[in-house]
Order: sequence, then C-alpha cells, then structure tokens
Amino acid sequence: MDWTSWIERVGEPGVLALCGLLAGLGFGFFAQRSRFCLRAAVIEFWHGHFGDKLTVWLLAFATAVVAAQLLVLSGLLDVSTARQLSARGSLSGALLGGLIFGVGMVMTRGCASRLLVLSANGNLRALLSGLIFAVTAQASLNGVLAPWRETVSTWWVVEGGPSRSLLALLGAGPWDGLAFGMVWLVTALFFAVRSGWGFWKWAGGIGTGLMVALAWAGTYQVMAHSFEPVQIQGLTFSGPSAEWLMRVLSKPGEPWTFGLGLMPGVFLGSLVGALVGGDWKLEGFGGGYTMPRYIVGAILMGFGSMLAGGCAVGAGMTGGAIFAVTAWVTLAGMWIGGGVADRVFDGANKPAPAPAPSADPAPRAANAPTAAP
Repeated sequence: MDWTSWIERVGEPGVLALCGLLAGLGFGFFAQRSRFCLRAAVIEFWHGHFGDKLTVWLLAFATAVVAAQLLVLSGLLDVSTARQLSARGSLSGALLGGLIFGVGMVMTRGCASRLLVLSANGNLRALLSGLIFAVTAQASLNGVLAPWRETVSTWWVVEGGPSRSLLALLGAGPWDGLAFGMVWLVTALFFAVRSGWGFWKWAGGIGTGLMVALAWAGTYQVMAHSFEPVQIQGLTFSGPSAEWLMRVLSKPGEPWTFGLGLMPGVFLGSLVGALVGGDWKLEGFGGGYTMPRYIVGAILMGFGSMLAGGCAVGAGMTGGAIFAVTAWVTLAGMWIGGGVADRVFDGANKPAPAPAPSADPAPRAANAPTAAP
C-alpha cells in the first residue's frame, strides 16, 4: 500500500479516519460473531468456570499481544511514541478507574465496546447506556467531573518512558512479550479445542485481537509517512465516544480523526454480523434489570474509563498489547471490580432461582374431565 499517495490525496485526517473505519468494521464484526465481552469473561472467572466467554476473551487478548509484538519485531510498528508509554501516567487513576469501570460494566451488562456492538444489534438498553457513558466521559474529560478525575490522578504519578513500560521495568523486550503472549495463546487454544468451537468463535476471537494490533500498525504507518505530526493510536472507546458526542453538538467542519472513523465502523461491522447470524432484534428493559441500574453503571464506566485512561479495550487490550504498565493495572482493577460487583449486585452466594414454569401444558390424567369451552 502506498501510504504517501493516500496521504497526499486524502490528507492525514482522512487516512486516519479510514484506518479507524476499517479497524472498526473488523472489530465490530468479529466481536459480534464471537460474543466477545470482558464482563462475561470476568464473571466466568470469579465463578471458577473456564468456559467459552473466558476463552474467547483470552484468545482475543493473547492474539493482540502476539500480533503487536510480532509487528514490533518485524519493524512494522514502533510504539515508543504511543501515549500509553511516552506520556506521564497515573497509577492511582489506573487502579481506581479500573475498579470503578469494572463495577459499572457489571451493572450495565457490558463494557463500552460491548454496548456499541449490542446497540447495532437492536438492544435499546445498550444504546441508552452508551449515550450516558459518552456524556459522562465528556464530563470527566472537560466538564464538571474533570476536577475529581484530575485530583485522583495526581495521587500516584508515573513519568513517561521506560517507567511506563512493563517490559522495560522487568528488563525484558519484545521477544519476551511475544513468549508471554504465546503462552496464553496456547492456553486459550487448548480450551477452545476442548470446547469443540465452531468456525465463528475461532474466527471471531482471533479476528478481534488482530484488529487491535492492526489499528496500532495502521496509525503508525500514517505517522511514519506523514509530513505533519501525527499521534500513533489504538482501539479505544471512551475518548471517541466523547468526541462523537461533541461533534454532534458542535458546528460541522472539524477535521476527521481515527476515533471518528472507529465508532461508525464498529457499529456497521456489528450490524453486518448480527444480520449474518440472524441475531438482530429490538430489545428493551426487562429480565429483572431496572433502568436505574443501567444508568448508574454507565456513569461509573464513563468516569472510570477517563480516570483510568481507557476502557476495557482501550486500556485492557490496546494498552496491554504493548505492555503499558498503567494498562495492566487498569485491567487488574477491572477484573477485581467486576468480581466484587457481581457478588454484591447479582448475589454470587444466593441460591439459584426456581426454574420458570414450562411453556407446555401439564399432562392430563386419562380420566380427568375436559374443561368446558
């Protein structure tokens, strides 16, 4: 691909938006087909069950790590200037933000990316939660919640550079990162084979992880071939959600960005996946989950993601794939917060509910009288 020609023809913003659109299309489609969801994986983990949902997440995460490290080793990717590694970060924000986000994603039954995927499938609960998430993310970035975020972020600061790289702190390098990813990839493959997966779970889990790595590679190539300063970026949903909200409310004419291409790409990719699989249907509130629970959960996710510097995909997978230390702290917080929330709100220790009455009529005794018409 001739990156220079594309940049000269479309401009850096246009090429970045196109990269976001293509990465989003792939991510949305594969995440929808594989039912990729951090919340579901966390619940399976804390319930002591290594099932399909945990395996799908681990397969996607390990694929992202392996693919990203292979790109670094091949010279096709240099993440040293990525915000997650080069800029000053906050370990206090990462830990507390991850905990808060983990609680919120259990309350809303999905993280930020999952809400967008489900919205494209006709889930109105996810659509409402996603809108509230975007409003809260913007309020946490530049609005009324920003002072709280800034205060917590100053409690434990880590400077950019080697101190933000988990590999550098451990005295390791890309080969070690690749070996680490391969161990977890083999583990995920073992459980996937044992479960007898069909094609779409395999393709979806691997494809979801590949989109994370390819987003890094695409924006890096734009940066490498551009005459203007361009920030290398990866998949994330907190910043782009807030960006889209402000774009809708502001006058048109602002340049396009990677995030502005990403969001509609994920929506369209998930919509195609739902149509292919026959999963599209309108859904409202029900099943014992009330609207206040979704609203509060979305608010917690919006604030938590901005405090942590990313959502379950942005910090957990995108930052985790390049071994940003704050991303790993955030991811740990999400797993802990999600486990606690599941126990508190969904009663992990409560007895299972009684089975629902059968839809079939009870068998009638042979001599029982027939009801009058």
